[in-house]
Amino acid sequence: MRPWSDRPIQDCLESLEHLPPQLFRIEPHPYASVGAPYGQGKDPFRLRSGVVRRLLQAQNQLRHRAPELRFAIFDAWRPISVQAFMVNYTIDQLCRERGVDRDDPRQAADLQTVESDVGRFWAPPSRNPQTPPPHSTGAAVDLTLATDAGELLAMGSPIDAIGAVSEPDVFANASDPAEQLFHQRRDLLRTVMASAGFAQHPNEWWHYSYGDQLWAWRSGAEAAIYAEAGSNSATP
Repeated sequence: MRPWSDRPIQDCLESLEHLPPQLFRIEPHPYASVGAPYGQGKDPFRLRSGVVRRLLQAQNQLRHRAPELRFAIFDAWRPISVQAFMVNYTIDQLCRERGVDRDDPRQAADLQTVESDVGRFWAPPSRNPQTPPPHSTGAAVDLTLATDAGELLAMGSPIDAIGAVSEPDVFANASDPAEQLFHQRRDLLRTVMASAGFAQHPNEWWHYSYGDQLWAWRSGAEAAIYAEAGSNSATP
């Protein structure tokens, strides 16, 4: 359970929309590239229509503050089957990095630590309609900053990095000039996203949402307005 899991959901039934050309996409899509099961013709670069409008508003604010910059979209809508695949994939990757054998009962405690660390950043692939993963609702977007030429700015950690380095304010009191710049860029992203009503994930500088349970929890809304957006509710 997450702190926001108790927020009720009253779905407003907005459709998923393809992201417009004004929003630069990081391609090839990072999860599709490692085999995530999106299915035939399922475009991950989609969000609820109201979220798309707000994302464009936030990018307009960014352009006003820093005309040479734009958003770079890493990920948007994520079916629960993809969530399950990526949670398992991330656990595998982190086990490999730490020398943990998932099948060795003698390393059960190490595996539990890996799963706990991954769980701080990856929501469980819940099939309970009352606790959908944020990205499955079409309300959440992972994004960063880029130049007009499409060059991604260094933000202090890659998207999806597991660890404290990915927390939004980890560089807030940094004395190193490079780390101060990372904080300024993260703060700029947060400021322009907040201007359009988005809420930030507490552990991830790149994750923002509007209308899901996390947003309701952070904004004080009585209920979320987006439930899971599965294949039946998604636009083709």
